[in-house]
Amino acid sequence: MLKKIVRWILTLVFRVSVKGLDNYHKAGKRVLIIANHLSFLDPLLLWAFLPDDITFAINTHISQRWWLQPFLRFATVFPMDPTHPLSLKNLVHHLQKDSVTVIFPEGRITATGSLMKIYDGTGMVADKSGAAILPIRVHGTEFTHFSKMQGIFRLRLFPKITLHILPHTHIKKHLEQNGKNRRKASGHILADIMTEMMFATSHYRQTIFSALLEARHIHGGKHTVAEDLERVPLAYNTLITRSIALGNALLKLTGTGENVGVFLPNSTKTLYVVLGLQLHGRVPAMLNYSTGYAGMLAACQAASVNTVLTSRKFIELGKFTEEAQLLSQQVNLVYLEDLAAGISASDKLKALLQSHTTDFWYKNQQFNPDGPAVVMFTSGSEGTPKGVVLSHANILANHKQVAARISLNPQDVILNFLPMFHSFGFTVGTLLPVLNGMSTFFYPSPLHYAVIPEIAYEINATILFGTNTFLAAYAKKAHAYDFYTLRYVVAGAEKLQDSTRALWADKFGIRILEGYGATETAPVAAVNTPMDFKAGTVGRLLPAMQYQLEAVPGIAEGGKLHVAGPNIMQGYLHADRPGTLIATESLFGKGWYDTGDIVHIDEEGFVSIRGRSKRFAKVGGEMVSLSAVESYAVSAWPDAHHAAISLPDPKKGEQIILVTTQKQAKLADLSAVCQGVSAIALPKKIICVDSIPVMATGKTNYAAVVELVNGL
Repeated sequence: MLKKIVRWILTLVFRVSVKGLDNYHKAGKRVLIIANHLSFLDPLLLWAFLPDDITFAINTHISQRWWLQPFLRFATVFPMDPTHPLSLKNLVHHLQKDSVTVIFPEGRITATGSLMKIYDGTGMVADKSGAAILPIRVHGTEFTHFSKMQGIFRLRLFPKITLHILPHTHIKKHLEQNGKNRRKASGHILADIMTEMMFATSHYRQTIFSALLEARHIHGGKHTVAEDLERVPLAYNTLITRSIALGNALLKLTGTGENVGVFLPNSTKTLYVVLGLQLHGRVPAMLNYSTGYAGMLAACQAASVNTVLTSRKFIELGKFTEEAQLLSQQVNLVYLEDLAAGISASDKLKALLQSHTTDFWYKNQQFNPDGPAVVMFTSGSEGTPKGVVLSHANILANHKQVAARISLNPQDVILNFLPMFHSFGFTVGTLLPVLNGMSTFFYPSPLHYAVIPEIAYEINATILFGTNTFLAAYAKKAHAYDFYTLRYVVAGAEKLQDSTRALWADKFGIRILEGYGATETAPVAAVNTPMDFKAGTVGRLLPAMQYQLEAVPGIAEGGKLHVAGPNIMQGYLHADRPGTLIATESLFGKGWYDTGDIVHIDEEGFVSIRGRSKRFAKVGGEMVSLSAVESYAVSAWPDAHHAAISLPDPKKGEQIILVTTQKQAKLADLSAVCQGVSAIALPKKIICVDSIPVMATGKTNYAAVVELVNGL
């Protein structure tokens, strides 16, 4: 009777809903329930809403607190110390008596809002007892005053609370080790089960604009989410109002489902454009203006873009006058200044009213979450750029995958200098913070090496995303205290050099987290985290991602990586088939993406990149990694920029050419550093140049390097 009364009160006050209760009944009699721990309210919720008389395994020190004593009388409690072997052994015996027991594997209430450290002992208990593991995600209690999120989240009196019960699983079927290794492996598996649980129960099957409205509801309309060089903080209410006003103005110029070119820099105004287009089912096509007129025109043709949005101020400051004139001869070039002038006072009032009544008129079902949200374009570093179509669900799923592994909170400030036409700059640097209550600061260029550290210092940035090239340059220019507020520095897009890693560690005391991804994976596929880190790797694949390794002749260890998951693109748009979506497919089936990267994945799941399949040369019948050649050059000349390419060779099939900015670089000097490396794995020729062509993101432009060498 008491349980029914408590359940009724909690349902009335917090609108508690329980999803997946049938999974509870399917788990059997010997069950270890694992749940995330957000607040002091969590045990009460599980006791009230789960059937049967369940046992709670509670930390000994917490169970002794006086204010908990009255509540503990109404439940079966098993006091335990997760670090004490005898305590764990007793819990194993308890479970073997066919008990249903709840445990919080984190051993404490979260102080971040995300998962914290998972103790190996809980995995060992599940392994030794043979119990079914039943994951339960608690959501909503982090916003109550019973949590430890004061000063981090906007707390509310009665937020909606949900309990998600997932299908049960077992640990034994995954384990082959013994002893201490088995205990460590069981804890690792348990941590993966919980991160998979966090992602599986997240709300990513919606549109981006719907996710924006959801974020405003959680964090409040006055919460600041963006700022740029104009230094006017932008809150949710203003962002939504201006996006609606601009979206309404674009209705007359564009049609539903149309791809609309965006030729704009990193700024809050570009954010309005993107959201305004998506609001009414238009698809922003982010043009890479660093490729010049020819590159942008090729992109417009591939994506069937007839209208391009730009700004006179941007054209003038960026010195793109010639490109704009040429582009205007092929497409309809629309300037934001003209659009803004056409938005009347009544239009603004209408947008203001619409922004505060979205619950009544904006329905998520208006547009399919699997429909296109944006068209990005591949870097073209190895060939002609292709249009990559990402859906709303692709982008939002990738956000939730990252959040399941890394703690992100509304106090975080991202310094976003990667251009929005770059996948990291768009989906991670822009939409990730805006849709998750963080703040992003837009800076228009990553090339201002002395300015960016000052900006990071001024805005108290906590998160930085960049490439090895940029991070190395910033570190050399920065004062040792410029990055004192940074929590995470994540490197991607190119290999992180050991010299860059060491420089950041020695000068700033910051460990760079290397990750891996592609425009086609929206974009993060794998990343090192504070809890799962292995130097020299790009981390572990994100939750809900599957992988297959395709055998490659000449590669003994590893293979070509193919991936599938909710973040994988919808397909490509090719210049030779304008406007036609070519769905994602590889030799492993539909929905699989061939990354083209040769990787090795170790027993713990850490991914090591061996190189691009196109970045291997076949010399005398042997496969030689061009990336490895570049790493040898870095060892010999760490302060220079290097690019290894392969050209046809009449005798050995291919020959390796090293292009470097190191003056008077000689093969003898390289060979001296690379003792033990076979001669076939070293370049046949070294060419010294003043500079090596790079993309706007800092990645080496290999197609341009080949042209450079052929022209010599």
